[in-house]
Amino acid sequence: MLEKKIRLRAVDDVCEFVRAAEKCDFDIDIFYNRMVVDAKSILGVMSMDLTKDLTVKYGTQDGAFENVLNKFAAV
Repeated sequence: MLEKKIRLRAVDDVCEFVRAAEKCDFDIDIFYNRMVVDAKSILGVMSMDLTKDLTVKYGTQDGAFENVLNKFAAV
């Protein structure tokens, strides 16, 4: 299982992230504290606390998806 920390700062960031996740044929989850949502669900991602760093877990490497993750990487 691969894992990265990201920060989505705006609604446009959430939309871009979810669009990239939807193109993947593997499961992607977002974690914050005890809350877990499907990264392909825009409502689920919008329900997260976007002021905090979020942990993304996914099972397969995908160059295009990882480029989007790197764009939103938490510093």
